[in-house]
Amino acid sequence: MSDHNSQRSKWFIEEIIPHEGDLRGWLNNRFSSVQDVDDVIQEAYARLFTARESGTIVNPRAYLFICARNIALNRLRHLKYERPSGAVQIDSSEIQDSLKNPRESAVISDDIEMLITAIQSLPKRCRQIITLRRLYGYTQKEVAEKLGIAEGTVEKQGKIGLKKCVKFFRSHGYKNFS
Repeated sequence: MSDHNSQRSKWFIEEIIPHEGDLRGWLNNRFSSVQDVDDVIQEAYARLFTARESGTIVNPRAYLFICARNIALNRLRHLKYERPSGAVQIDSSEIQDSLKNPRESAVISDDIEMLITAIQSLPKRCRQIITLRRLYGYTQKEVAEKLGIAEGTVEKQGKIGLKKCVKFFRSHGYKNFS
């Protein structure tokens, strides 16, 4: 086994495996409609390895949970649009943390769907930068390296992306954005 693979395995065993039980419980609790949690976890591991090969992951546990959440949300979204006729409708409130009342849960669910739509409406470069910076927590420098662009471009495109998201939300009736 090469030294690189040995270090990679050691990192995985020490930094990732200890969180699998918590991740599995969290996924089962928050995404009960997802059919195969094992597949979600394996895909999250694959994404984690890919990201680690591209650079340092500051908080592996947080990154693992974010990857798993995104995978689960994507699967729920696909079920919503690709379910066979007669299948049960997916309740998007299932993807929310435990909230005080159903109205609050519905509002947050709508907000998440609106945020996803806003980000998907961005031009490709802005979408990549906003996703890496705001959802995955990469630094400006890390995004620049990952995308092969200048840090100044990351900064400018990030500002453009955020302004477009704010504009998108305002145009859809969300007035509390500055």
